[in-house]
Amino acid sequence: MNDKIKIAITIGIMCMLLTCAILIQLHTIKEATQIVGTTYAEESLKDEVLRWKENYEALYEDLEEAEKELEKVRQEMLSDNSRGTELETELAEANKLLGLTELNGRGVIVTLSDNEEVTAKDLGIEDDISKYLIHNNDVINIVNELFNAGAEAISINGQRIITTTAIDCVGSVVTINGEKVSSPFKISAIGNPESLSGIARPGGYFEVINSTGGIATIEKSNNVTVAKYSGTITAEHMTTIED
Repeated sequence: MNDKIKIAITIGIMCMLLTCAILIQLHTIKEATQIVGTTYAEESLKDEVLRWKENYEALYEDLEEAEKELEKVRQEMLSDNSRGTELETELAEANKLLGLTELNGRGVIVTLSDNEEVTAKDLGIEDDISKYLIHNNDVINIVNELFNAGAEAISINGQRIITTTAIDCVGSVVTINGEKVSSPFKISAIGNPESLSGIARPGGYFEVINSTGGIATIEKSNNVTVAKYSGTITAEHMTTIED
């Protein structure tokens, strides 16, 4: 074997050894990279779990604080039951005055009715049929006289009279609280029956209705029911004054 062949074989063996070394090195690097990648992913997941745990613990602390506050309020309500009863009484009285509660008591029932016995045939040339009918002004005047006589609560055909009540006339129809109301007008008023029945005095508006063609009656009662206000009370322009 000449020297050239020996050199070629030696170089071939060295190349094989070098190739094997490179392959082994590449495999080692790949495994190391995979290990590093897996470790990084695991660390990221651990960090995310820790963050969620911290959030949970913070929310749990907030929940515990809220439950403590709620229990504190419950205990205060239980220990101050007398104050709660007092507030309930005040609210009930306020609802009475506002007209939000149905009431019952002594008082009078005034009935205003159109005179249906009068027909067109009974009227003279200069006579006016409208004077035999009950108008919104008649109702308003009787309501005012009842309040002046000490009425504590009034309703008309189921419509409670409150501070914002309007008794209007639209054509031939009377409206109360925006609702159509027709004759006969049953006015229920709670108060001292003797004082309230005084509106039937000579010269009063009650007598005027009867003397000009309408029909007005009044009845004392120990069992007068006044309806509650069924609408919505609004206050757009009023504000409270702070102390």
